[in-house]
Amino acid sequence: MCFARLGMILLLCVALAGCGDNLVPSGTDQRPPVQSGSTGPGVGQNAADFSVSEISGTTVTRASALSGKKAIVLYFTMWCPSCDEQTAQLQTMIPSYPDVGFYLVDYVSGSVTDAAAAALANGFTGVGFGILADTGHQMQNSLQGTMGTTVVIDAAGVILLNEDFRNGSRLQAALAGLP
Repeated sequence: MCFARLGMILLLCVALAGCGDNLVPSGTDQRPPVQSGSTGPGVGQNAADFSVSEISGTTVTRASALSGKKAIVLYFTMWCPSCDEQTAQLQTMIPSYPDVGFYLVDYVSGSVTDAAAAALANGFTGVGFGILADTGHQMQNSLQGTMGTTVVIDAAGVILLNEDFRNGSRLQAALAGLP
């Protein structure tokens, strides 16, 4: 029994040694710098234009979403419990930023009808969010958005934030820094 326990500890040590420095992350952004003015998903880049259906059936483009707004917040959702919890946190921010458009991006439902049903089932219709059905994965691909990705695009179309939602503090800092 002692040898079995020692063997398990040795196996665990070997497995952890393969992690390198990932056990103690630096906290710094390791992504390569982006060229300002280029189009892409990185902070400082211009967001690609998009044209997707809102669950009401209207078409939403980057320009129409930003019209009259200082910025837009896009939250990529799968309607899972974690996404619902984060969406509820986002919902509490909406009144503090009346000049910002908040959108949930459903990239998993196969149709606008399915996206509308998912939003209704999760209680997020008519509560301050526009709900976009990214059925062709246009936004998912151009912004590299997946579950929990939160993107802030300013009025000029520049990406100010593109990261997984954590506790909302970085999102609030990005929104507080808007002109």
